[in-house]
Amino acid sequence: MASTACFLHHIAPSARGRVQSARAPTKPALVICRAEKSSAEEEQNSGLSRRLALTLLVGAAAVGTKVSPADAAYGEAANVFGKPKENTDFLPYNGDGFKLLIPSKWNPSREVEYPGQVLRFEDNFDSNSNVTVMVTATDKKSIADYGSPEEFLSKVDYLLGRQAYSGKTASEGGFDKDAVATANILESATPVVGGKQYYSLSVLTRTADGDEGGKHQLINAVISDGKLYICKAQAGDKRWFKGARRFVESTASSFSLA
Repeated sequence: MASTACFLHHIAPSARGRVQSARAPTKPALVICRAEKSSAEEEQNSGLSRRLALTLLVGAAAVGTKVSPADAAYGEAANVFGKPKENTDFLPYNGDGFKLLIPSKWNPSREVEYPGQVLRFEDNFDSNSNVTVMVTATDKKSIADYGSPEEFLSKVDYLLGRQAYSGKTASEGGFDKDAVATANILESATPVVGGKQYYSLSVLTRTADGDEGGKHQLINAVISDGKLYICKAQAGDKRWFKGARRFVESTASSFSLA
């Protein structure tokens, strides 16, 4: 806190001045005031200046600093090594004229099931969970030339499996008479990607022996340059609801022309 020191300077009267005092009033005392700072205030102001400088320095550093990749958003785990996170559940596969994502825990298989098969990967623990790609020649210009998605499926129904049993059976358990297998189309779509029309179908097949409770089969098809490309990803019904669904759906939906 500033203090004011006032010094009163008296003008000493002389003998001559005493004589003149009777004729003229004396001059007023001269008061000189000057402000002085106490040592306590100087220390306080010094500390305040240092804190202000430090605040400005920190603020400038914050403005010039970018958010590190290691900073985690609310509800996310921190990436302490500062590298961008990568999806390690799937691996990209680039084939001849097509591409898709393959679950990283699925292995290539040499088993050939269908005409024109150029790729097959299957789950390490269950071969019923797999993906296949078939490429065959066609005289069609577009997948729409096959008619509706349901009509197209009837042309390639071998993808769903053939009924080997030819004996007589009663109509029960949801199966027609003399039939031991059935297929139900759950969904169908006709998306256009990159100017090309695709057919996408979700089919649930069941057999009388109740193996796996049936199979979920996702089929995507497209035509390009005189070739019919078909991708089929599938999993058993039991595993479908135990986590396989995400891998099968992601693999099927990732399929496209290269």
